[in-house]
Amino acid sequence: MKGIHVSNLIMPLAAVLLTLGATGCKGTKALLPNVSGKAGEVMVVIDKDFWEGALGDEVRAVLTDEVPYLPQREPLFNLSNVPLTGFSDLFKVHRNILLTQVDPQLDSTGIFFHKDVWASPQSVVQLSAYTEDEAVALMDENAELIVAFFEQAERDRVIGNALLYEEHSLADTVSAIFGGSPHFPAGYKLRKATSDFVWIAYDREYVYQDVLIYKYPIGEEKDPFSADNIIRHRNATMQKNVPGMFENSYMTTSPVLEPLVQHVKYRGLDFMQTRGLWEVENDYMGGPFVSHSFYSRDGKDMIVTEAFVYAPRYDKRQYMLQVEALLYSWEWAVPEEKAQN
Repeated sequence: MKGIHVSNLIMPLAAVLLTLGATGCKGTKALLPNVSGKAGEVMVVIDKDFWEGALGDEVRAVLTDEVPYLPQREPLFNLSNVPLTGFSDLFKVHRNILLTQVDPQLDSTGIFFHKDVWASPQSVVQLSAYTEDEAVALMDENAELIVAFFEQAERDRVIGNALLYEEHSLADTVSAIFGGSPHFPAGYKLRKATSDFVWIAYDREYVYQDVLIYKYPIGEEKDPFSADNIIRHRNATMQKNVPGMFENSYMTTSPVLEPLVQHVKYRGLDFMQTRGLWEVENDYMGGPFVSHSFYSRDGKDMIVTEAFVYAPRYDKRQYMLQVEALLYSWEWAVPEEKAQN
């Protein structure tokens, strides 16, 4: 029997996995250790022959595919691998695990998604197949789901950290202007605020991770979510509010790579996601950006939350993941009359 399932338990694979039964007991989640490993890493549990064969090739093709819209090639995830016989307690607490099992004696096959099995906050994908060919097919057919599952896990960890160490004054400032705000962790600072634009920055030497929030009236625009309209308003806003280091220099959208605009629905919020590259007119700065465009509560304005990174000396995947995740934490402020009830 094949299937795709989401649960908090993994079915036993072998003697090394028999401890899983205890993880489902009520109340044990609080006893789980913290996850190990770096952000963006996936531990692949796979026997050596399969890792060096077609299944390993497919795993690498899916999980080390190129991250879109970065200035240089970077993989979606960094991989390490360990055989099932070596999958000890040391490895079981890794943050992201792809657990493969190829065995003709299995009771069922499929892709199974699990949370907080041996550690927290942990994400585990179990791939079970009768043959290697079937395992390769399952990996290929479910590639987008697997990538999205691990990406969401990393996003949730960033948001969880932001909530735990939140700089509440920033959300208060943003909410007063836009009626809602992302959550910002300690370290982010208010750089600029006007009646329709806020710039919040987490800047260190050679690394900028910044969030811009702005709005503009929709007016009579026939298609406010078109790529042309989104980029036109973005460029006008950047020219007005995000100057470069030199006279007549300012941020704009790079024409080197046409931005990708796509509809996203995430936890009750509909928005258009725009992903592209930015540059500075009359200067040599640049990097990746992503924005979320959505209606204001009254439907009169377009609200845009944007994350961008400048890190000329470093890879940018993790910096971008961290600041982009904050956009997904957007929450509308509670109306004053409801807050008083």
